[in-house]
Amino acid sequence: MTVTSRTPRTALTIAGSDSGGGAGIQADLRTFFACGVHGLVALTAVTVQNSLGVQGFSEVPVDTVTGQITAVAEDMGVDAAKTGMLATAEIISAVASTLDEVHIGQSYETPFVVDPVAASMHGDALLREEALDAIRTELFPRATLVTPNLDEVRLLTGVTVTGRESQRDAAKALLEFGPRWVLVKGGHLYDAPDCVDLLSDGTRFVELSGPRHDTENTHGGGDTLASAITASLAKGLGVPDAVAEGKRFIERAVAESYALGKGVGPVSPFWRLAP
Repeated sequence: MTVTSRTPRTALTIAGSDSGGGAGIQADLRTFFACGVHGLVALTAVTVQNSLGVQGFSEVPVDTVTGQITAVAEDMGVDAAKTGMLATAEIISAVASTLDEVHIGQSYETPFVVDPVAASMHGDALLREEALDAIRTELFPRATLVTPNLDEVRLLTGVTVTGRESQRDAAKALLEFGPRWVLVKGGHLYDAPDCVDLLSDGTRFVELSGPRHDTENTHGGGDTLASAITASLAKGLGVPDAVAEGKRFIERAVAESYALGKGVGPVSPFWRLAP
């Protein structure tokens, strides 16, 4: 790979496509751009969706998913990577093996963020149990950081988070699966006046608090947060600083979210481009 002083750092998203443009690889790529890193893509699925929800999806063949990862890693290099929608246990297992082949993950120098897209914004399961188990056993042990929302925490660990104490219990339960760090997001604790996310490596427990904005337009919020964190990791920040930077990014993105379509509109990274 030829690198010049003008060559930006690179971040790889391994995720599905959102035809409405609010989440998935579309949210990842525009967040990477807004954060100043070059986005690389391994597409896992094509969804049929809009602001009203997901009407269907088609998986990308496993060999094509893994081939995309290998192609960009061997040619362009990857400074940090993240996952989003992985759809099936077969894809999850293949992605995990391929990440080892290209030296991405907590055992290597390249950070790896797992956004375990396992539940819809309404709390409905999006993955079958065998795929949830593959996330636990194959992705989490390779992860530098995992970023579940509270419904995903419940599906993955059985812990129902109702407040600060159970949020800490959830972090401990997730760490038992082997990630180096966990970020238990608190955005779905709607009775809380602030959004408090809990970051932990098992020794440190860091609460990151931010304002709760009065908007229903939060589509793609989890993808955007994970992507902003991944971009910061790609630029060399450590996990606590990268998460703090990602938290600041998503707070502004939610504050600047906009209505689009007849349902839930997306969060917006466009604030970063304002003069």
